[in-house]
Amino acid sequence: MRVIGGTTSDSFMINISKLLTGYSEYRPEPSIPDQRVSFGTSGHRGSSLSWSFNEWHILAITQAVVDWRRGQGLGGPVYVGKDTHGLSGPALDTVLSVLVGNGVAVRVDRDRGFTPTPLVSRAILAHNEAKPGALADGLIITPSHNPPEDGGIKYNGPDGGPASTDVTSWIEARANELLEAGLVGCRTSPLRLARAEAEPWDFVGRYVEALGEVVDMAQIAASGLNLGVDPMGGSALAVWEAIAERYGVRLKIANSAQDPEFTCMPPDHDGKIRMDCSSSAAMANLLKIRDDFDLAFGNDPDADRHGIVDAAGLMNPNHYLAVCIDYLLKHRPDWSSRLAVGKTLVSSSLIDRVVSGNARELYEVPVGFKWFVDGLSEGHLAFGGEESAGASFLKMNGQPWSTDKDGIILCLLAAEITARTGKLPSEYYRDLTGEHGAPVYRRKDFPATPEQKQRLKALKPEDIPFAELAGDPITASFTNAPGNGESIGGIKVTTANGWFAARPSGTENLCKIYAESFVDEEHLNRMLAQAESLL
Repeated sequence: MRVIGGTTSDSFMINISKLLTGYSEYRPEPSIPDQRVSFGTSGHRGSSLSWSFNEWHILAITQAVVDWRRGQGLGGPVYVGKDTHGLSGPALDTVLSVLVGNGVAVRVDRDRGFTPTPLVSRAILAHNEAKPGALADGLIITPSHNPPEDGGIKYNGPDGGPASTDVTSWIEARANELLEAGLVGCRTSPLRLARAEAEPWDFVGRYVEALGEVVDMAQIAASGLNLGVDPMGGSALAVWEAIAERYGVRLKIANSAQDPEFTCMPPDHDGKIRMDCSSSAAMANLLKIRDDFDLAFGNDPDADRHGIVDAAGLMNPNHYLAVCIDYLLKHRPDWSSRLAVGKTLVSSSLIDRVVSGNARELYEVPVGFKWFVDGLSEGHLAFGGEESAGASFLKMNGQPWSTDKDGIILCLLAAEITARTGKLPSEYYRDLTGEHGAPVYRRKDFPATPEQKQRLKALKPEDIPFAELAGDPITASFTNAPGNGESIGGIKVTTANGWFAARPSGTENLCKIYAESFVDEEHLNRMLAQAESLL
């Protein structure tokens, strides 16, 4: 047991033994909503101690995935990854027992180690390109950057990316049917046999060997840049070790600890342990030693997010996305000029200006990386990025690399940018704002009842009670994303100098307001005040 944040409060205490006991012994009650299977934007998440992530959940979810893929005629293997959270190991055993029990071929890390999300996505794409007659898919056991007591599992389809809402809704419904039936219809194999049947796979070696197809590794190595990385106790450790060895880059791993309690992590802004590489509090260990490096990086436990640190500190994710997009559009000559750039509707409008300045089309979608998957896999999008520090982009030849978020290539791209341009990412961003304007961005969360959340979700453009926002005429109000026409679950209002978006949380009793001004802080506050009046 450890105590987090210097307090003995039960809310900050993790007992790994109790966590594992809860996983195997607690039985969820499907009549209780919080104990049912529920797929959010990144799969099903919960804790064994709250009866929301237990063995029965994983048995039901995995059997539901088997039933789904059988109905789709998927005959290839399931690539399975896991991160370093304490519940990920037992959940992997459960997944294996169901897949093998149903006669499904499985591929897992050859060393029984950890496998980041982007490596699973890359493996699926590579397999399906070579063997389109026996399509593969994947399961990744991770709650991302969530606290140590949480567990998570997500399904990636044959396109390599997070499954669409239609697919996850089907899996969710089928899994809950199985829970309600006491798991009748769930087939399993003894764990010893399941482990023996799973095929060892060199996820790390194959991924690292191919990195030169998506990032200029030769340029990075030749630059002599002094790089640091903090895997934050997560699954990317083996990948960064292999990168240093394979490419000869000057790379120091600032923290090689891996344990399910994440004892290496400082508390986040609220005192909880959370491996959020976009948080300066969670990244404090790396920020303390940033002067030891030209550039330094962080990844969350499944390495689908990135944190970029240079002499100016930790970059705002929105700022770095704008830098990446501008650089890539100028330094990938083999990319078609018809490729669009994807962003979520709550990402910075500096991205809009950068995309327009490079004579490219913007593709704006609701929150969730799943909306970029088709565009990346089918060759319509060059780049897809979220404001929460998750992104991916195409290989240099314009072919798909990863259709899930890849925090590793986003870190390496920072090194390529500096090696090629001589500018640190923060310096590149400063130049962009000199050309396009310097935005001020903020997100605020508010407690909300279910009725308030529903009222916000039901807002229509004609319900907006004002024609101006902070003194500027409103140029657009919409409840469906311009890029794909999908509902944003709230509303966005824009002017020539700023915007706000308001939407209810999908998992908490909160409403979220995002706003950005290209004028100043006072202008931003006025926009936020008007947005808050809608609540």
